[in-house]
Amino acid sequence: MSGGNWSEVVEIAVRRLVARRGQAEFTRQQLIDEELDRIVRETGSRGATPEMTLSRELQQLRDAGQISFEGRGDYRLLSGPVELPQISPSRCVFLSGEHSPYGDQPERFYRFPRRLLNAASRSIDQWIIYQRPKRAGGPDYFAVARVEQIVRDPSDDSMFLALIEPMTYLEFGRRVPFNVAGRAVDRGLLLEDGRINGGRAVQSIRPISLEDFNRIVEFGMIDEDDLLLREDEFGTTASMVLQDKQEEWIGPVDRATLLTERKVRNRQFRARVLAAYECTCALTGIKLINGGGRAEAQAAHIWSVEQGGPDTIANGIALSGTVHWMFDRGLISLSDEGDILLSRKINDMASVEKLIHPDRKARFPANDSSRPDTKYLAWHREWHGVAA
Repeated sequence: MSGGNWSEVVEIAVRRLVARRGQAEFTRQQLIDEELDRIVRETGSRGATPEMTLSRELQQLRDAGQISFEGRGDYRLLSGPVELPQISPSRCVFLSGEHSPYGDQPERFYRFPRRLLNAASRSIDQWIIYQRPKRAGGPDYFAVARVEQIVRDPSDDSMFLALIEPMTYLEFGRRVPFNVAGRAVDRGLLLEDGRINGGRAVQSIRPISLEDFNRIVEFGMIDEDDLLLREDEFGTTASMVLQDKQEEWIGPVDRATLLTERKVRNRQFRARVLAAYECTCALTGIKLINGGGRAEAQAAHIWSVEQGGPDTIANGIALSGTVHWMFDRGLISLSDEGDILLSRKINDMASVEKLIHPDRKARFPANDSSRPDTKYLAWHREWHGVAA
């Protein structure tokens, strides 16, 4: 399926179930009751018989020697749950970025080797901040998420996955630089003389204080509904210095309380998508700005939020209002290469053809990391029944 490979998604679901229950034994019914809805969302499945598909996948896991059949409807994960160290929980910073050597999918999981198991164990049930390393264009902070559980990597027993809780991954409305006004925004990296602890700064996983977590979130979040900010207000040092001076009255309020609010999340998503597309509809080329500086273009989720789509720029596209309405209803879709696909259900094809680009090609950002991910485009086509 488009959203995720059934075999991978089911195997991770089995490991997640076992980790949550703390024992290797599980039943098919437990997997259905606790995991099937999520499996369907993560695979983008619209099939009529997901329980039958699940049974086939369990048989394949048996054939591959990953699980054993213990009796009617009873199974055992042969590798068992991960034995985690007893360690104090803490919010953490995870280093990740484009072309990660471990193949991370930040909105789904963070892959790491055994030597980082102790450090990663702190993050279970905690919010984390993703930091982009220098080799990937940073250093800067670009997203937050909440870690749900740690399991062994199904594809490599020497690796582990920190699984991300659904609907918690959120890219900041603006990336947060490592330093603001010459000072690290993560104060926990500073030595007594004010210099940065270089070794700590490049750790793949490191704990972060609530105060530093709040500071980074404050810098990264777009607060105003008017997202077409002037250049001197969007992600610049001057703007951040102003916010930094306010931290005394911000107090100990946990900024994570805002991170699951849909209004807040939509604001960040819209800021990132419109910036990537320069406030221009990808399918029509229309760029309208009102007198107050607000763009007419909207940020559309390709894989809908209602069906489990993430708030990541790779799952977004800038569309004008009319095209957005059509896109959400499957009257317009896109091929993996950006060809504009029109549904036969359109009752005024001539008018729509005049609206879109004459060559029927969407205009995606030049930056590969900002372009729509093909797995989200495939989900949109399959969900709405549009042929590529």
